[in-house]
Amino acid sequence: MSFCVAFAVALALAWLAGVQPVHAQASFDRPGNDYQRILLPAGDPAVCALQCERDRRCRAWSFNYPAVSDDSAVCWLKNAVPPRVPSSCCVSGVRGAGVVEPRNSALESETDRPGGDYRSVEVATDPKGATCKAVCDDDKKCRAWTYARPGYIGKSARCFLKDHIKPPRRKPGFISGVVR
Repeated sequence: MSFCVAFAVALALAWLAGVQPVHAQASFDRPGNDYQRILLPAGDPAVCALQCERDRRCRAWSFNYPAVSDDSAVCWLKNAVPPRVPSSCCVSGVRGAGVVEPRNSALESETDRPGGDYRSVEVATDPKGATCKAVCDDDKKCRAWTYARPGYIGKSARCFLKDHIKPPRRKPGFISGVVR
């Protein structure tokens, strides 16, 4: 049996058994088994996943968004696969898994809508950007919004209200949405 046929059979059996592919998971940490800490000024979980892929010792990783006290995101490489625990600070995954952002028609994860700003306000840290969306919903002039996590624009979280809708652009650390 050729490799391609064997792979197709294994894939079909996994599908029939209900096995789902492994993906990185937003809002989960994998504490423990750290062997390397890497500062990432870009703040992109996909960069952390790539660091793990390039290191043969790496079995799992956790990405921490920049904190109020830090200017950089942190990538933790792990030599084992610890269990995941819910945590809004992080994205984590295992070697071989890509970064999959949560899908929600009202929220655009890892997305900025640059331009069109008429006001920005400091808001409480909110991993889903719901506070910023609520501020926009309460303002009749607001048509779109962008939430910036702490550490990406400044030390605190910021909400940018927009009076016209601009095209989205991928940008780690930001969440956007269109309301009207």
